[in-house]
Amino acid sequence: MNGMGMWGGRGHYEHEKVPPPKNLRDVPRFLSELFGGFFKRFAYIVKLVWRTGPWILFLLSFMALFKGVTPIIGSLISKNIINELQENLKSGSGGLDTFWESPVFALLIFLFLYRVLVQITNNVSHALNRIAGEKVVKEVKTQIMEKSKEIDLASFDDPAFYEKMENANREAGNRPLTILSETFGVVSTVIELISFLVILLTAPGLAWATLVILLVSIPSSVINFVYRKKNFRYIRHRSKERRQMSYFSGLLVDKDKIKEVRMFDLADNFIDRYCKVFTQYYKGLRNLILSESAWHVFISFLTGTTNLIFYVLIAQKVWTGSMLLGDYTLYTGAIASVATCVSTLISTSATIYEGTLFIDNLIAFMNEKRTVAPTLLSPVSAQRGGKHRIELVNVSFRYPGTDRDVLKNINLVIEPGETLVLVGLNGAGKTTLIKLLTRLYDPTEGTVLLDGRDIREYDIKSLYRLFGIIFQDFGKYAVSVEENICFGDIHKKICEDNVKNAARQSAAEDYIEALPNGYQTPLMRIFETNGTELSIGQWQKLAVARAFYADSDILILDEPTASLDPMAEQEIFSQFDRLRTDKTTIFVSHRLSSATVADRILVLENGCVVENGNHRELMDQKGRYYELFTTQAQRYLAEEPEKGPRPPRRRPRPV
Repeated sequence: MNGMGMWGGRGHYEHEKVPPPKNLRDVPRFLSELFGGFFKRFAYIVKLVWRTGPWILFLLSFMALFKGVTPIIGSLISKNIINELQENLKSGSGGLDTFWESPVFALLIFLFLYRVLVQITNNVSHALNRIAGEKVVKEVKTQIMEKSKEIDLASFDDPAFYEKMENANREAGNRPLTILSETFGVVSTVIELISFLVILLTAPGLAWATLVILLVSIPSSVINFVYRKKNFRYIRHRSKERRQMSYFSGLLVDKDKIKEVRMFDLADNFIDRYCKVFTQYYKGLRNLILSESAWHVFISFLTGTTNLIFYVLIAQKVWTGSMLLGDYTLYTGAIASVATCVSTLISTSATIYEGTLFIDNLIAFMNEKRTVAPTLLSPVSAQRGGKHRIELVNVSFRYPGTDRDVLKNINLVIEPGETLVLVGLNGAGKTTLIKLLTRLYDPTEGTVLLDGRDIREYDIKSLYRLFGIIFQDFGKYAVSVEENICFGDIHKKICEDNVKNAARQSAAEDYIEALPNGYQTPLMRIFETNGTELSIGQWQKLAVARAFYADSDILILDEPTASLDPMAEQEIFSQFDRLRTDKTTIFVSHRLSSATVADRILVLENGCVVENGNHRELMDQKGRYYELFTTQAQRYLAEEPEKGPRPPRRRPRPV
């Protein structure tokens, strides 16, 4: 497994795999594959909404029927009212005393009730659609989060994955219900269209008008579908620009970055970058919009001219007395409605087609393959509460889309209860090695063994619970202090004594008790007005407390004290010495003084193990470790006053 094949890569969406027809014989095949893909995506949407709530589909079905028949009912009522009024004028028998008993008054009452019913139904439908929309968004977002929790960590190192995720998050939330609503809207429009076509077909001398109106609609259909596809392709392939705009605009409203942005006067730089990316993105989109609009202006003129001709013909019939005035309103309204229905069908169908293309964003994300999974159908459960032996056999690793090994042919045995320190310059591969040991990644080559068994044979969740780990980029969560500590083992029943003991062991107890609400104090001023901001050193102590709270079999500490002062660091390492009794411990530290008490030190350089031994052995070798250790130690040596400060050495900073 290597390269993009392992990681999923950029890939293509289903509709983009359909090759265009090369000749007329290929057209049936092309249409079959194209519409086959459309119906698969549409079926996916229906299942998604059904899982959200079957009542949503029933609501949409009812409203489709209701909206389909109500326009024709309204037109027929209006026609009869006008015709009755016209007949009454001709006869000259109308009086105010007879009006209340006339058919006109009854029809007006009916028209009133009809319009009230339509208004009430539309309002209720609108409210329920909004509620359904929120439910569908929640369902889709939940599915995205559920998928995210199982996707390989390596996927998050792949820009193509971010493209899928960004597209899924941006489009998928509102699209499913919108597509279904539009689809049921098509049903309504078809019912309405058929009703008005029947009226026109029965009208004397106007049957041929239906054919002309349908023919005039063909160019509009072609343009709508062509530009919906162009619009989708443009947005689909400009994901990078949208992410860049989101990134640059977000920098100026990020509470953690705004200090540096202000101090270094970076705001104008980021605004300029945003504007440049927007200009590139906007230019093509503007051209698409203007081009499509120009075509629609031409078609609108053609449609308007056609309707004018028919209006004139019907007006002539009324003028000569072969039609009543109410018939004029009915037939001209029918022509306008047919034209509107056809236009609506075309634009809505194009919108549905475009929407199903965007649903591919969600489908592509949900189809992201997971490779970090147990290789056994019945995976082995990793047992807590014991000592564990870890072995790496010819392990190499490279990141997705690259051909450079970050780790090269690592062979390593970590004995039960052993304390191992990883040492090396930045980029040597220390954190990557930890991610392989914990199976956040799988090696490109080689095998990782836990207690003599391939680590891939274990159940993932039970495996992860063996490790108490603190990463360099540890989590800072906008919840209470207690919850931040308890995240070390979310499956353990919360016990106040255990929480306080973990805080005491990490030297966090004093500052926590000084907070306004102690362990219940909300952290970070994101959601709560009384949220408290901690210093980076205080956050790091909280992260260390999580490791103590977990009480795991294997401790892995990736720079656990990087932001602490020497006194606090020494206090925590003293606690670690007690905590790691009978536990396997692996840690990375920039301060090499902490490595002196380790059972073994592993020196990494350019992804390779260059030295392996305890502190005394490596110092005696006077190799790379000796060079790193003595370089750092000289920073703490007191200088003679008369000599003044010693100029800094130009060496890389040890990790």
